[in-house]
Amino acid sequence: MLKRVSWLALVAALVVTVFPFYWMIRTALTPAADLFRDSTALWPSNPTLINFTRVLGLVSSEEARAAGGSGAEIDFVLYTANSLVYSGLIAVVQTLCCAMAGYAFARLRFPGRDLVFGVIVAALMVPPIFTLLPNFVLVKQLGLVNTFPGLVLPSLLMTPFAVFFLRQFFLSIPRDVEEAATLEGIGRWGMFWRIVLPMSRGPLITIGLTTIVWSWKDYLWPLLVGKAEETRVLTVGLGVFLQQSPNRAPDWTGLMAGSVLSVVPVLLLLVFLGRRLVQSLNFSGMK
Repeated sequence: MLKRVSWLALVAALVVTVFPFYWMIRTALTPAADLFRDSTALWPSNPTLINFTRVLGLVSSEEARAAGGSGAEIDFVLYTANSLVYSGLIAVVQTLCCAMAGYAFARLRFPGRDLVFGVIVAALMVPPIFTLLPNFVLVKQLGLVNTFPGLVLPSLLMTPFAVFFLRQFFLSIPRDVEEAATLEGIGRWGMFWRIVLPMSRGPLITIGLTTIVWSWKDYLWPLLVGKAEETRVLTVGLGVFLQQSPNRAPDWTGLMAGSVLSVVPVLLLLVFLGRRLVQSLNFSGMK
């Protein structure tokens, strides 16, 4: 009985989690003229791909308006590339820097180590909105507004959670492994790159995944710093697309089509790296 209740609870939680994404796809496939007429149907009566083609810019403005759209345009390829650069840079550099910091706090002895680590852990309690204005003022004074360095610098080096998470994992690595490497003449730097990092693929992929998902969906900071066309990320581009539609009739079908397309790259990444994550956890012996 308990097993059945657990399965029912799991299925219910899955439905609640997946249903909004399903409804987004359903709205994206609905013709604009049928959006309110079929508002209670689980599937559109006349599914179409016109909303995807007009968001991708594959039809003219006249054809988009004829399909019920607002005629608004979005450079989907450019904004997707900008999002890939933005989230990719942050994920790679931040994960590497946090790994080095976590290893230093776990294994190295230096004055003030515990105090510095305590400050980093205390930073977990500071809401990100509190640092938004100081970061913006600093980026503006450096003349980095509407540039990729200005977009990525505040989040590039570290986050308190990633440092804490990786430090706890490095503490669980047996010291015997490092002592054996020391007997082989491997220094601390070589030990980190050749032994510790390969044994830490699971946690590193976990931090990389969470970082890239967070940065991919980030909206407020890119909106403040990356308003220019050449630095505009996909989330901001979708917001601009919605603002271009008339207030009396927002282009919901086009917005949902763009939202579905924006999810595809990170979903593919999660599917690919999720498999690698399971393999890495098995390799490292984590359960």
